[in-house]
Amino acid sequence: MTVNLTILILLDAILAVGALFLTAAARLGYSEISQKLSDFNTIFTAVIFVVLVLFSAHLMEVYDLGKNIRKREIVVNILFGAVTSFSLLSVVFYLNPEVMLGRGILILALCCFALLQFCWHALYLMGKNTARFCRKVLVLGTGPLAAEIGAIVAANRRNFTLVGYAACQAGSSERGTEGPPCDVPSHEILGNSDNLRDIAKKAQAGIIVVALSERRGVFPLRDVLTCKLNGIEIMDAPSFYETAQSKLMLESITPGWFIFSDGFHRTNIMSAFKRGIDIVLSCIGLLLTLPFFPLIAAAIKLDSPGPVFFKQERMGSWEKRFLLFKFRTMRQDAEKATGAVWAEKNDPRVTKLGRFFRGSRIDEIPQLFNVLSGSMSFVGPRPERPEFVEKLKQVIPYYSQRHFIKPGLTGWAQVRYPYGASVEDAVEKLRYDLYYIKNTGPFLDTLIFFETIKVVLFGFGGR
Repeated sequence: MTVNLTILILLDAILAVGALFLTAAARLGYSEISQKLSDFNTIFTAVIFVVLVLFSAHLMEVYDLGKNIRKREIVVNILFGAVTSFSLLSVVFYLNPEVMLGRGILILALCCFALLQFCWHALYLMGKNTARFCRKVLVLGTGPLAAEIGAIVAANRRNFTLVGYAACQAGSSERGTEGPPCDVPSHEILGNSDNLRDIAKKAQAGIIVVALSERRGVFPLRDVLTCKLNGIEIMDAPSFYETAQSKLMLESITPGWFIFSDGFHRTNIMSAFKRGIDIVLSCIGLLLTLPFFPLIAAAIKLDSPGPVFFKQERMGSWEKRFLLFKFRTMRQDAEKATGAVWAEKNDPRVTKLGRFFRGSRIDEIPQLFNVLSGSMSFVGPRPERPEFVEKLKQVIPYYSQRHFIKPGLTGWAQVRYPYGASVEDAVEKLRYDLYYIKNTGPFLDTLIFFETIKVVLFGFGGR
């Protein structure tokens, strides 16, 4: 998913630059444009144009590969993106006239980019819908884990094609020669592991996913190694699950998988860079929002009695506790009788104004002070209450691993999964949190940042 997004966004950026240059050359002449290419304002204007058209496309879900499955959806989203780009660029030009594009150039550039963008995305869609461009997957195993991997492959038909299954023992399922029936359709079993290379070659499989419910005594090491040496990619079930789902398969992960898998490493330089970004973003956020604090405080006081700010103990990195700040959205002493409980839909403890604050994420603004002080980061797993952490650690494996980095104001789980209020939800969110910790980096942080803006604007997931 990340590779596909990168390809789409990078080429869109190139097309945006091309559309702007072609339009300006047509309106002003090639010689005049050539002279201005060395001017800082010209370069700055081009950067602003590219960033805002890409951001608008993101807001209008142009890069949502799961939704843009027909050309008409692509057309509609691109048109909405062009309109949003024009609005945002108009605001920027009003605030800073020095980077203004002529209205004729702006409209023509956006139209040109929209046309180029549609052609490129339509071609990309045609390619993704062609089976020859999908990676062919052969699943080694016929048990419940293999069935789950097969279902995941079937659900990701835009990226993968399931060619079939290979049993681990001739004439039986991986459970044993006299075991119960296998968990995958029998007509999709292409053979057994003794002929794994021939099966993969005949099916033209590019990936073999090892999905054995029990490997001890049945793993066909020689056959899998032969396929590996013949250029076929070998993946275990958790790694393929991560690639296809952008989250981790907690049920099949072992401590050894954590130790030997790629990821889970952060350099001092990367940590310092992220801390610098946190300081810059929190300062900008506070400068923009502090003038509204008196109005928010007055509204809270008028809505219900009690303090303006709400302080609550949360679990931070390395399970160190800290005080998290929010604007109060519940009535005073809401948990006096019940103690710590999960938030629920239409929670009766939440005030009328509090519902609006939670839906618009206004209540989260004071957490910028937590980011500035260093107890939180801008992006990371959301901090949980210590009372819940102790319970969740007892029932969810690897739950403590989410505390190896600073908690965040927003995170991968927040933009990929709706608000959670149960142990089951905590498990699902942990899949995303551990994926983020494993793959943390500037690109993923940037993606989460822009996804968060979209979530805030359209009000997904608040409770």
